[in-house]
Amino acid sequence: MKQVVLVGLMGAGKSTVGALVAPRIGREFVDVDVVIARETGKTVRELWEEGGEAAYRQLESDAVLRVLRSPTPSVLAAPAGVILDPVVRMALADCVVVWLRTDPATLARRVRPGDHRPLLGDTPAETLAAMAEARSDLYQQVATAVIDTDDLGPLAIAEVIVGLLAESPDA
Repeated sequence: MKQVVLVGLMGAGKSTVGALVAPRIGREFVDVDVVIARETGKTVRELWEEGGEAAYRQLESDAVLRVLRSPTPSVLAAPAGVILDPVVRMALADCVVVWLRTDPATLARRVRPGDHRPLLGDTPAETLAAMAEARSDLYQQVATAVIDTDDLGPLAIAEVIVGLLAESPDA
């Protein structure tokens, strides 16, 4: 059985949807941001401010790779930026990867400036649009399935994923 990995930009609903999908398919839900906070005792913002982006990205990549190597399949909410790591992208080739594709304008309405997402700054709409442009091809490369989430609520998205997994014999 393969790991199920939810990818997408911040605010796409990976954590919310993953928590809904996991019990429906009898798996543990793993939110990498929560794992990192638990392991370090610090928030994303604190880690980002202490070590900078490169150090935080390494923490993300290491945590994702540890989960992917686990013999117990889970549902993983991957951090939005982990897709930038070519090692992680290669590891995702052995997973069922669902891209929660969401319009940057929708994402900007879902996130709050000053929350735990240090990259957003004071201009979330512009930042998210630039991220979408820079990362869309990478998400597409790794995606087993793509779900456009703009007009769907978390429960509907979870049901689509559960249906996709039911159709996949090794998921």
